[in-house]
Amino acid sequence: MAKQLVILGGGESGVGAAVLAKHKGYEVLVSDGGSLKEVYRNELDAAGIEWEQGAHSVDRILEADEVVKSPGIPEKNELIKQIRKKGIPVISEIELAYRYKGDSKIVAITGSNGKTTTTSLIYHILNTGGLNTALVGNIGESFARQVALDPKPVYVVEVSSFQLDDIITFRPDIAVLTNITEDHLDRYDYNFENYIRSKFRIIENQKKGDYFIYNMDDEVTMRYIDQFKINSNQLPISMAHENNGAFIKDGEMYVRTGDDFMSMSVYDFTLKGKHNQYNTMAGSLAGTTMEIRKEKIREAVQTFQNLEHRMEHVATIRGVEFINDSKATNINSTWYALESMDKPTILVLGGVDKGNDYSLLMDMVKEKVKAIVCLGLDNQKIHAAFDGVVPVIVDTASAQEAVTAAFSYSEKGDVVLLSPGCASFDLFKNYEDRGTQFKKAVIDL
Repeated sequence: MAKQLVILGGGESGVGAAVLAKHKGYEVLVSDGGSLKEVYRNELDAAGIEWEQGAHSVDRILEADEVVKSPGIPEKNELIKQIRKKGIPVISEIELAYRYKGDSKIVAITGSNGKTTTTSLIYHILNTGGLNTALVGNIGESFARQVALDPKPVYVVEVSSFQLDDIITFRPDIAVLTNITEDHLDRYDYNFENYIRSKFRIIENQKKGDYFIYNMDDEVTMRYIDQFKINSNQLPISMAHENNGAFIKDGEMYVRTGDDFMSMSVYDFTLKGKHNQYNTMAGSLAGTTMEIRKEKIREAVQTFQNLEHRMEHVATIRGVEFINDSKATNINSTWYALESMDKPTILVLGGVDKGNDYSLLMDMVKEKVKAIVCLGLDNQKIHAAFDGVVPVIVDTASAQEAVTAAFSYSEKGDVVLLSPGCASFDLFKNYEDRGTQFKKAVIDL
């Protein structure tokens, strides 16, 4: 009899998992407590996969041989508690995909900040170097759907801590940990250490021939790294120490793996800002370990295009530049965005707070920000932090209002930066929707 697989959550990762499971002969049910997008309903119908929305058939779910859990569902969810109590194995979509990836290689990237940029850069480097590669995970298509419908010899996978929470055998050939800062603490019982342990799970199944790329300038990573058994080859990146991975010294990036060596001026990177020099080091190292030629890595680093919603230049209107950094959903991302500003800044901030500590931004705000435009339903914490520090703080409840207000406080030579530091689902569908509405409002000015 076919194995019964229940997939909780019918978003991109859930539907991708369903398609792969169906391909592999499982009896599949997709169950979503909310509503499924029409595009996903059509895809499931076309594949002959059973689905339900708006409620869960609990008795049936508790009969499953295995459950694939969407990364968005927390452990404290009642249904998950019942599934755990019954001893039914719970896995993530990346674990299911890993089972069926065959001989393909995996480069997996996690971290609190910079992971999407680093993932996209590694994909660009491997493609430029001639490898047939898929970009999957939190970015683009689900890993499972790609394995089912269009398998590739190499997968570059962006993975979140939530996905790593439910792995068993998932093992990347190359694991990249960009950095660890406080994020999503609401999901980890407000215990930072739980979140750190989740991030380090990316290396727990690695073997001798695998690689682990990490940032040796990141305080949290270095404080905890010795607590984990690491079997893979460790390749650090740094701006402060020469090492056997990659480092930057006097404006030159040096990448070393074994006897091989390449160097390149940081002024040739298309990605600007100090944080992006770390991302570029990580990407170049990953390329070297995948045996991409130095000239190709150099070419890729010089031709990489930045992502939509990540420090994206929208327009310059009457001398005021507008930047869309809607992907900044935590305080550290906003800190990095402000760090790279070299003009007086009107900061658009706010949304759904994940336990943010705004004091981390204080020095940057004092130095660079002339006005804060709040874009969220509850802005009390932002006012509490910055009232009296910044001359102007206003509340707005739509992208259009925020853009109009920001423009009215700006003058020629200023920059309006949307870098909210918060999740978006109080006023928007997701960070992409927030960024798209912001860009539309700028163009409509």
